[in-house]
Amino acid sequence: MFKKAAIATAIGAVSLATASQALADDYIVDIEGQHAFIQFKINHLGYSYILGTFEEFEGRFHYDADDLEASSVEMEVQVNSLNSNHAERDRHFLSDDFLSAGTYPTATFVSTGFEPTGDDEGVLTGDLTLKGETREIEMPVTLMGEGEDPWGNYRAGFEGSTNLTLADFGIDMSDFPEVMHELELYVTFEGVRQ
Repeated sequence: MFKKAAIATAIGAVSLATASQALADDYIVDIEGQHAFIQFKINHLGYSYILGTFEEFEGRFHYDADDLEASSVEMEVQVNSLNSNHAERDRHFLSDDFLSAGTYPTATFVSTGFEPTGDDEGVLTGDLTLKGETREIEMPVTLMGEGEDPWGNYRAGFEGSTNLTLADFGIDMSDFPEVMHELELYVTFEGVRQ
């Protein structure tokens, strides 16, 4: 009886330790506190820039400072939440001329690898799916910081940006100047460790 209890206790302890270890480095992106942003910047006819943001999204990531190559990220964006501070332009962006949001309401990113390149820096590789097209992209990212917040949570924050060629995602910009064929995607977020 004692032997069975001891074995059960040992198994329980190992299971708890494994579960604790598995969860220790998993984070949920803090969208509740508005500590996360997905933004874009695209040239407007060579004269200025259009800036916009996607206001509805969710994500999670795995980050362990002792095992950076195991880092991973998953994000899902509601395309209809696009906001460039101009309602008529936003409707045009969301139409079949550009994003076809009615047919493709979500965009996703799932990382496939991470390569550290220096202190608190690295390149995240992954599959971006937008308008039904999936392409591998690379995004240089920087750890902005990590530590306990005033409410007893543990947080880690990152930022990164990359340029996207719109034609790669089935967005035809051939009627527009070449400077409008790419956009810059900028992402910054804090995650709360679970």
